[in-house]
Amino acid sequence: MRYLPYLAALALAVYCVVDIHQHTDPRPYRLPKWAWYLIVILVPFLGPAAWFFMRFVDPFEDSPGKNKGPVAPDDDMDYLRWLEQQERRRKREEGKRPEGS
Repeated sequence: MRYLPYLAALALAVYCVVDIHQHTDPRPYRLPKWAWYLIVILVPFLGPAAWFFMRFVDPFEDSPGKNKGPVAPDDDMDYLRWLEQQERRRKREEGKRPEGS
């Protein structure tokens, strides 16, 4: 039982090192990967906690309320304008067609 905290710290460090290694960004959360390795390995519990915190709540990301772009097609103003143009074009072409065809 007295080795449990050491095993937990080791397991957390190993998990975080693997997670850092698999991260696609060479500078995840504005630090180079080697710095994250050092933090996770040299500061037991707090290093992995920092990695998890940054992983799930990245303070450097844009604020969550800020919209990064259209979420659905009806939120995209360019798409709505295009649809409107298509509708006008369709009505114009219907008006030019001779009756009965």
